[in-house]
Amino acid sequence: MSSDLYRAQGAGASLRRIGALLIRHLYLLRGSWPRVLELMYWPTVQMVLWGFITLFLVNHSSWLAQASGVLLTGVLLWDVLFRGQLGVSLVFMEEMWSRNLGHLFVSPLRTTELAAALLSMSLVRTLIGVGGAALVAIPLFHFSVFDMGLPLLAFFANLIVMGWAIGLAVSGIVLRYGLGAESMAWIAIFAVQPVSGVYYPIAILPEWLQWVAWALPSSHVFEGMRAVLIDHHFRSDLLLNAALLNLVYLAAGLAVFLAYFRIARVRGQLLQIGE
Repeated sequence: MSSDLYRAQGAGASLRRIGALLIRHLYLLRGSWPRVLELMYWPTVQMVLWGFITLFLVNHSSWLAQASGVLLTGVLLWDVLFRGQLGVSLVFMEEMWSRNLGHLFVSPLRTTELAAALLSMSLVRTLIGVGGAALVAIPLFHFSVFDMGLPLLAFFANLIVMGWAIGLAVSGIVLRYGLGAESMAWIAIFAVQPVSGVYYPIAILPEWLQWVAWALPSSHVFEGMRAVLIDHHFRSDLLLNAALLNLVYLAAGLAVFLAYFRIARVRGQLLQIGE
């Protein structure tokens, strides 16, 4: 009888402990809007992206004859944008995770010098990551993205600069709102993927969304990529548009980073980084 009562009490205590831990994480979720956004975000992005891919391929089946090279190039160039942004954000967050920002700025290091170092490290990481994948594609798929020649350099430069702009802005946001916002490093970059035309032309998007797409440097780059691979024509107008937009994006990203860094210094956040 007593053993049954003990087991019942033990089970009740166990449920209370489980409930207490559950409530703890629910409060954490409620107090962190980036976490709530992330829960809804990924299924929505995947649905939108693959919905547009399906819509395009269903109505353009003849395009499949040329799709292998175009899709592989799209994947590799998208990774330039993705790695460029992530290279800035993750290197910056590594300093936050190790609580090293305060130590860095005891030295004569300037904020602009930190930003320059982040961009340089992003370039190194991107060259290693994307360059390795491009080399692997040659023996595996008998496809070389390097056959594009000089246009590849133009596409690479524009995409990595856009990645830098987003990465700087994200780093500033994470510094301002704490490590609870670190998921923004992934959310921000994938937000532009469905409207960048990575795997399909911008024309497949609804007309109102095309206006959003043309405001992104990446859309001009991927349209230019398809012009080179399918039409064998280099669109210098698209490259110029991407470069001009990137000047605006990079200036805005740097301004956000510097502004949030200034706020963090005033508030003493460099030594008190947390959720």
